[in-house]
Amino acid sequence: MQAVKVRLAIAYAGLGAVALGVAVATQEFPPLRDWAPFAVVAFLTVYHAVEVNDHLTASPAAMIFLATAVAFGAGHAALGAAAISAVSPVTKSDIAERRVALSVINWGQTVVAAVLAGFVLEPFFPTGAWSQRDFPLVAVGAMLASMVYHLVNWGLVSLAVRIVYRKREVRPWSRMGSILRSTVVMGFVGGLLGATYHLVPVALPFIFALFGVGYLAFSSLSELREAQEATLRGFIKALEAKDLYTRGHTERVAYFSQLIAERMNYRGTRLERVRWAALIHDVGKLAVPRDLIRKRGRLEDGEYQQLQVHAHVVEDLLAEVEFLRPMVEIASGHHSRFDGGGYGGTGHAHGNPPSQEARILAVADAFDAMTSTRSYRVALSQEFAFQELRANAGTQFDPEVVEALVQSVVESGERYGSPNLGSEEAARLIAEGKGRP
Repeated sequence: MQAVKVRLAIAYAGLGAVALGVAVATQEFPPLRDWAPFAVVAFLTVYHAVEVNDHLTASPAAMIFLATAVAFGAGHAALGAAAISAVSPVTKSDIAERRVALSVINWGQTVVAAVLAGFVLEPFFPTGAWSQRDFPLVAVGAMLASMVYHLVNWGLVSLAVRIVYRKREVRPWSRMGSILRSTVVMGFVGGLLGATYHLVPVALPFIFALFGVGYLAFSSLSELREAQEATLRGFIKALEAKDLYTRGHTERVAYFSQLIAERMNYRGTRLERVRWAALIHDVGKLAVPRDLIRKRGRLEDGEYQQLQVHAHVVEDLLAEVEFLRPMVEIASGHHSRFDGGGYGGTGHAHGNPPSQEARILAVADAFDAMTSTRSYRVALSQEFAFQELRANAGTQFDPEVVEALVQSVVESGERYGSPNLGSEEAARLIAEGKGRP
């Protein structure tokens, strides 16, 4: 992975250098007395950026870049904003974790975005002294420049994440649609603040105070996300402590669910909701007696009913937690069948098929159950699991979801389960010590 990061860093640094070179060749550097205060604030804001999702940090830096571009005005916007972005590419976590390559990548993509946004603004600047009549036209330019900055930035960041981390090592970005919209608006506001600086230069402390408000908004989002992730991690640790065979199961089911959902064009919040549902899909086992979970052999009818009742008690309790409610509905629905049968809880009305998200989770859970070792049988082969899923497609499982899993796993080149064990009965006998592996 490090070699990939280095190559990408070289490519992004090259893009940034070219963009900065174009700005230097075509524009003049703004007066240092105007540039320096914004540069210091931008550096501090980026340095203290907060993580709003996996591998993704955020700050109101775009708000500052757009404010500076407008404040510097015609002939200075692109170079001034690019110079500020060029001196503020490093976060505190980058330094702590020595992420040199990623810092260079971030430098390149922010410089490119800032230069393009600055050039977009140029036609909207007044040719002479600024007046209030210029404000509406500059506002239009600020909105366009903010959109360009964020689309370019978003595209380059998304490409870098995909190349560096791949699907298995990065979680899908949650709520990025709403975050992107919010940051575009923040950039637009930054442009308006830059115009205000032209008309009322003494308003600079007020402008910097608004930058601080933008930072607090991202900080609050980061704290909320961390609290929610900590809640999920707590449930998973408690469950794994009770059932050793569950260890790693939740993460694998989340991964398979993500593969299926992406194949079915899930994005953003909807994709993240499926992953979170997968992480809590077995939390109902916390209320199930340990000896029932670890029983070697098939469950009797009474034991199976006991497992269902206990699982739904926990699901009902978790549904009272507001941010978990949508995920609980998906998780409880994964016990349901495609034909309307099964024993789904909150997320299932008997006789009706469960939600598509629940059907995705059901297939991912069944695939991992068959290809991993349990207390009552050893792992079956991947081919056997595919065969069983397809055999039950249209009744227990959604055929579209089954094919999405099969195609995704095959294309990934990854292998799961035993090399050639294709008999459920043989797998159970081996687990009971009555057969040969």
